[in-house]
Amino acid sequence: MSLRGCRYHVRHWGNPAGNATPLVLAHGWMDVAASYQFMVDALSEAFVHQRPIIAFDWRGYGLTESQPTDTYWLPDYLGDLDALLNHFYPGQAIDLVGHSMGGNVVMMYTGARPERVRRLVNLEGFGLAVARPSQAPGRMAQWLDELQAQRAGQNELKAYPNAAGVAARLMKTNRRLPQDKADWLAQHWARQDADGQWRILGDSAHKVTNPYIYRVEEALEMYKRITPPLLAVEASDDSLGQWWKGAYTLAEYHERLKSVPQARVEVIQDAGHMMHHDQPETLARLLEDFLA
Repeated sequence: MSLRGCRYHVRHWGNPAGNATPLVLAHGWMDVAASYQFMVDALSEAFVHQRPIIAFDWRGYGLTESQPTDTYWLPDYLGDLDALLNHFYPGQAIDLVGHSMGGNVVMMYTGARPERVRRLVNLEGFGLAVARPSQAPGRMAQWLDELQAQRAGQNELKAYPNAAGVAARLMKTNRRLPQDKADWLAQHWARQDADGQWRILGDSAHKVTNPYIYRVEEALEMYKRITPPLLAVEASDDSLGQWWKGAYTLAEYHERLKSVPQARVEVIQDAGHMMHHDQPETLARLLEDFLA
């Protein structure tokens, strides 16, 4: 489907004619819509039969075809999501799930369009550490430098000789990912090029730093407008602490969630950031209970 200058790739599950609220799944940074397959497989037959379920590849990811660019902007994701919902479910509230980057997008979107969402699920979309205004000049200079590197082709993503190499890369990143799941994901996370190399289905421009600093005050104002119930799901591994090394903590994130009028936090044990790969059955049960 054509959407804001992009040819969007959308995956469909469930029953398009079902009378339950549609479920929309948004993936994270350097991921693809197919990443949700294990979780969808774990949903009960009754749940899936009652509703349409879709997931889509964001612009610059997977099989979505977008215009060439050297920078991606968070507002574009919100614009794309709004257009997608207006295309598939005009005037209808939906249940919305986002993972990681997608979790941040759905939080911001629901703050701007609370009437479009019946229930919201955020899978480790933590936002960013507090930034200081004094960081703005350096961030802008960093962006300019990275744009030069991008144009010079210095940010190219690594190619792999075969699908097995892609699967090995996925298993290295996620120690819980078994071989069979890695093999399946590799076929959707990458594609063979004309030279026989397997390349990640993600634009290298996603690696370019955003030139604007994160303003937590603005994010909290968006959170205050999230009127539908929110389920915030975390993994037991504390990936937030691993990423930020104390610069941003789960305690700070939980404090931010207090701005959301109806927020509930759940932790999935024996799981890392890719919880929908690690514990898809547990996540599926949480979703079914929350969205019932």
